[in-house]
Parts: sequence; structure tokens; C-alpha cells
Amino acid sequence: MKRKENKFITINSISELYKISGLPKPKHPLVGLIKLEDVSASINEPVSIVLNFYTVSLKHCLSSKMKYGQNYYDFDEGVLAFMEPGQIISDEGDNQQPKGWWLVFHPDLIRNYPLGKSIKNYGFFSYAVNEALHLSEEEQIMIEALFKSIEREYNHSIDQYSQDVMVSQIELLLNYSNRFYNRQFITRKTASNELLTQMEALLNEYFNSEKILDKGLPSVQYFAERLNVSPNYLSDMLRTLTGQSTQQHIHNKLIEKAKEALTTTNMSVSEIAYQLGFEHPQSFSKLFKSKTNVSPLEYRASFN
Repeated sequence: MKRKENKFITINSISELYKISGLPKPKHPLVGLIKLEDVSASINEPVSIVLNFYTVSLKHCLSSKMKYGQNYYDFDEGVLAFMEPGQIISDEGDNQQPKGWWLVFHPDLIRNYPLGKSIKNYGFFSYAVNEALHLSEEEQIMIEALFKSIEREYNHSIDQYSQDVMVSQIELLLNYSNRFYNRQFITRKTASNELLTQMEALLNEYFNSEKILDKGLPSVQYFAERLNVSPNYLSDMLRTLTGQSTQQHIHNKLIEKAKEALTTTNMSVSEIAYQLGFEHPQSFSKLFKSKTNVSPLEYRASFN
């Protein structure tokens, strides 16, 4: 039997989303607030959807615990998930009706506000689905209150302050989400420490093998793929545990190997740069000096 081909849908506006969800027209062209239980659309076949706006969804009343790697999540009161414009989501048509909130807003809503630039600093918009924020009971109560406050503003008659107030409330929601994500990294310290240990092992394996000669300098994406997490999640988790991002961990290992070569071999700086995956020795020397405040040759000379 021939397998059904996966449908592909792109939704560019809030109005389109409301229509496909079986909802009346939104009250504002650039922002919408949906109660998930009000969504009546039923997709009975596999479909991939691209939403060209930001989304924040709070789902609760889950029928089962969700897993993080091989472990169950420590909280199952509510799940907060984020998406940025252009991300692909998949619906397998399982017809389960979640409960909760779905906040959607177009980039144009925040474009002329500081949030329009700072939203890129909220790394969780690029997290994978299994890296959603799992809320404690107290956190869910607070997030629910924020959604209800946004609902009141959404239903308020539009005036000259409406957009300012709405953007401020969205920013407040994102700031609390940032705080709770930081808590999540800490409360899941065992799982996070396992990722850190695996990261260190992968770094050692990469720099001590022929991979660095074959593939050049390792990327954040390389380690994220092997740890089965998204690049942003990995960097944010490492930053919470160690104060340094994934890129900084890579650079630290690189400088460690460079110092070892400078003090225990007679290789030239160019040869060391090549051994560490650099195409150009100047790039290596620039990075080394930025991390140690001395050039490679000055570092070597300090040991003679």
C-alpha cells in the first residue's frame, strides 16, 4: 500500500492560522491568543506546517509524563514551548485535544521596540520540542496569570497604548520563561552533568583523533547533533553549569592543545595551527592572543 505523502503548509499571517484552526477572525492582525481547547480543526493525515511568526504555547492536563532522554521529566504540571518564524512543526493527526494557551505574534508587532532586537537573545525559541520548559505547580500558576493578563489586554478595545502594553506583557512572559529555564537546568542537574561529561569526552576524542585534520575545527552543531540536543539548548545548559557556552568550551580545549604543542614540541606556529584545524595561521594566532593576552611565540618564549 502506498504511503500517504506528507502535506506541507505555510502560514504567513495570524488570520490564516485562525482560519485553519476553525476560529473566528483575530481581534488584531499582528497578535492572537488562542485557547487550545477551542481549536476545532482536525488533521487526519501527516502534515508539516511552517509558521512565519513567533509562538508561545502552554499545554497542561497532560495524559502522561514526558521523557527527557531516558528519564521522566521532574515536572508534569505544564509544558511551555516556543517557536520562532520559519520553524517546521509536524502534526501526525493523532487527534488528541490539548488544553492551554497559544500566544502567536508577528515579527512586525515588535519590530520598532527594543524587544524586536533582544528577542534573538531568548535562545529557547530555537530549542527542540523535547527541550520544552516543564513547569512546577507554582510556576504554572504564575505563567497562567501572565496569559490571563495578556488575554485581558487582547480583549481590550484598541487605543494608542494597546501595542505598547501588549509588547511589554509579552516581554514579561519571556523574562519569566528565561528564569524558569535557568531553574530547569539546575533541577535537572544530573541530566545536565551527564551532558557536560559527554561533551568533554567528545571534545577529547575530536582533538585527540584524526578528525581535526580531516574535518577542521569542530562546530557547535557537530557536538549538538552527537548529544541529540539543539545548539542553543546545549550552549544555554553549559553556560548555566559552567558560565561558558559551547563555543567557549571548544576554544578552551583548542587553547589547551595549543599550549601543549608550544611547550612540548618544536613545531612552528603554522604547523601547530594546521594540526589544530586552522586554514590560516593568522586566525590561530589571533584567537590564541585573544584568550591568553600573548602571542603563541611569546607564550613559547616564556618557557625558555
